[in-house]
Amino acid sequence: MRKATIRARLTLIYGGLFLLAGTVLLAVTYVLVDQRLAHGFGFTMRGTGGRESVSFPQGAQINADQAEHLRDIVRQVQEDARRDALDSLLTQGGVALAVVTLVAVAFGWLAAGRALQPLQQITGTARRIAGADGAGRGLHERIALAGPTDEVKELADTFDLMLERLDRSFDGQRRFVANASHELRTPLAINRSLVELAITRPDAPAELRQLGETLLSVNERHERLIDGLLTLADSENALAEHAEVDLAEIAGHVAEQTARSTALGVTRELAPARTVGDPVLLERLTQNLVENAVRHNIGADGWLSVATAVVDGHATLTVSNSGPVVPGYEIETMFLPFRRLNRERVAGHRGFGLGLSIVRAVARAHGGTVRATPRPDGGLVVTVSLPTTA
Repeated sequence: MRKATIRARLTLIYGGLFLLAGTVLLAVTYVLVDQRLAHGFGFTMRGTGGRESVSFPQGAQINADQAEHLRDIVRQVQEDARRDALDSLLTQGGVALAVVTLVAVAFGWLAAGRALQPLQQITGTARRIAGADGAGRGLHERIALAGPTDEVKELADTFDLMLERLDRSFDGQRRFVANASHELRTPLAINRSLVELAITRPDAPAELRQLGETLLSVNERHERLIDGLLTLADSENALAEHAEVDLAEIAGHVAEQTARSTALGVTRELAPARTVGDPVLLERLTQNLVENAVRHNIGADGWLSVATAVVDGHATLTVSNSGPVVPGYEIETMFLPFRRLNRERVAGHRGFGLGLSIVRAVARAHGGTVRATPRPDGGLVVTVSLPTTA
């Protein structure tokens, strides 16, 4: 139920109660006044020697004929006065009832807004947390509702307690990933050094060198996995560096290196697109997009395109590539950690499924978004949109 609907309903309740009370009061007043006016003006009739006379409070006496005539006049005057009094009561009472109803509606609107203010504060906090970029971001915020201890404050305090536990949980998870990754890098580096030392010995047999090369390949794969986990953990934390960066320079550098190391056709359309963020993470974002485009290209006529521009007030980086047709329902799966397309698993590709996950995490850390669209002829168009400094 939306808060505007609740406020309107509370206002109708307040106005309805005042209208009902005013209607009842007006009806009771109408009945009492009608009964009071029915008693007349206070004269009485009595008999005197077979003839009726009218006795007034002043003691004046009139005969029966005069009394009959006077009685008709008095009845008419009394009826007119009664009718005028009741009509005036209904008219003025109705106007007063309408004014009271309007005042009651205004008072009900203000009272409902004041009563719903704590709920609006809770809703605003929840909306800001839900709209925060990245998993666990915004959980440091608290409602901290002040006021008397009632049901609403108890709800706010319970919500704050839940946020505190979630914040500790997400923070502990990020620290665990970062610490575990750092701890694993050291033994992997030692393994690489020992294997390289063993296979570079002059008297090393061919079997040992072949085994060493295999171990180096496995070790390198593990190092890339650990490096990806570290990058993913760092990108989900608050940015440690805020520098003005031109996406065109980063994209040009990465595209130049890719063109030297691959036979694919690499095209560049680099317009200035300045943003603020961590240059290392933005370079890793661009590198992951380009590597993903290279990995999913097949055939000698494959190509990829890197473009930067400012679109609708946002600095954009777009990487397009040829390749197999990607079903639309698998687009979201590609951005999940350790998730790969079905055809990649069948073909035995050596990726970890962290590339696009890191891209999304870095984009969110910079207050941006990433969107992937499959090309009808095969391949993808991935667009990263970041706030511009222009």
